[in-house]
Amino acid sequence: MRRVLAAAVVLAAVAAAPAHAGGPTMVIGAAEDAVQQDNVVAAKAKLDLLRLAGFRAVRITEVWAPGERTPPAIEQTRLAAVTGAARLDTVKVYVVVLNGGSRTTPLTPADQGDFAAFAASIARRYPTITDFMIGNEPNNNRFWLPQFALDGSDAAATAYESLLATTYDALKAVSTGIDVIGGALSPRGIDRPGTGKDTHSPTTFVTDLVAAYKATGRTQPIMDSFDMHAYEDNSSLPPSFQHPKTSTIALADYAKLTGALAGFDGTGQPGSTLPIVYGEFGVESQVPADKASLYTGTEPTTTKPVDETTQGTYYHDAMALVFCQPNVKAFFVFHAFDEPILSGWQSGVYYADGTPKTDLPVVQKAIRDAAGGVIARCPGLLLTPQAKIAYPAGKALAHVPLTLKVMCDIDCNVYARLAKLPQGSTTLAVSAHLSAEVTTRISFPARRVRAGPYRFTVRVTAPVNPGPPARVQSDPLIVPSQSG
Repeated sequence: MRRVLAAAVVLAAVAAAPAHAGGPTMVIGAAEDAVQQDNVVAAKAKLDLLRLAGFRAVRITEVWAPGERTPPAIEQTRLAAVTGAARLDTVKVYVVVLNGGSRTTPLTPADQGDFAAFAASIARRYPTITDFMIGNEPNNNRFWLPQFALDGSDAAATAYESLLATTYDALKAVSTGIDVIGGALSPRGIDRPGTGKDTHSPTTFVTDLVAAYKATGRTQPIMDSFDMHAYEDNSSLPPSFQHPKTSTIALADYAKLTGALAGFDGTGQPGSTLPIVYGEFGVESQVPADKASLYTGTEPTTTKPVDETTQGTYYHDAMALVFCQPNVKAFFVFHAFDEPILSGWQSGVYYADGTPKTDLPVVQKAIRDAAGGVIARCPGLLLTPQAKIAYPAGKALAHVPLTLKVMCDIDCNVYARLAKLPQGSTTLAVSAHLSAEVTTRISFPARRVRAGPYRFTVRVTAPVNPGPPARVQSDPLIVPSQSG
């Protein structure tokens, strides 16, 4: 077949709007440190399961400790294994660089310089890693102290702004193509000092981060994207649940998040158009009796885990929801594999032993439908597929039936016809629906075509959220006589 097909023709895509990052371009991955193994074979075994679930990215953590300017040798070994396995599985690796807890909060210029150097060393040593999340939940006293100054003002946002700026500059010095992702905020906080659990809500923290940035007089950005850990209040709540009367930010509170980020508008830091990464979203499922021996400890009463059917539904609905949020560029499920300790997270699509949960097919289809552009109808989202088309050429034009080979980057509807020249009247026509990234042979009706000049014309449209159709035509082709 390769000998009788003309060169492929690529159809140009039409974007909905320059700022639109959602839709099928959204990366869907898993936040999963279980892939960090000591060799490529072991890392790939874990990544294979992520890839089987449909995930195309993995988010891993690298913990900085005071005085470190590079990861320890064991971490370097694991990073080499993960990046090597990720290349084999075509999985994109995101790295979170964080301090281990509030006792190691990088507050001094020396500590912040070491933290930035630590992150830059990873970027320099592993150039395939181009996405770095800086810190982890700096609005939470578990990871960052102090949260408040003596006068009750926000100390955490000011110190975090300094760390983010320092790390941004260090990473950009390695490569301007690195995506520096700031925030990584917890979805809720109480905004009151002296409670014993000093925390900031994400809404307040972003507002204070804007003020801290403006106070520095800096004209360069401090981040390229913003990370939000958009958990619901507990696992029993659907991802559509909103928080209009509080400062909590979950998935359905997108307008609240972009409204807070808009405070950066007019400065050197993009705000209302800043790409958003949902670095963590998880729904815990109940452990069935036949898997109970895999787990230890006690489930907190506040978690309210759901059955696996509901977990799958919530993961589907979460992906559909953020698919329609224009600034969203990535979404990570926390985790792929359950944690074996019940006080942790049983939010995976696999049990702690790596066997699949019953809702794995639902999650697989949701990821596939998001990549195919058909998981949800979104106001303002207009999709035009990119397609590669190979036409028959030479003696193949005399064969019955005539066929085209077509592959679209998203799901697409194809209408193809063979037109007689010079009038352009339709001789043969065929319609087909194609799944994303699947090369499909489309056959015209099995009728012989008279000798003479013809042209193939093809129209490709998106079945959901359709934008302008892509249209292409072949060069003129000569169908030879049967004796030719």
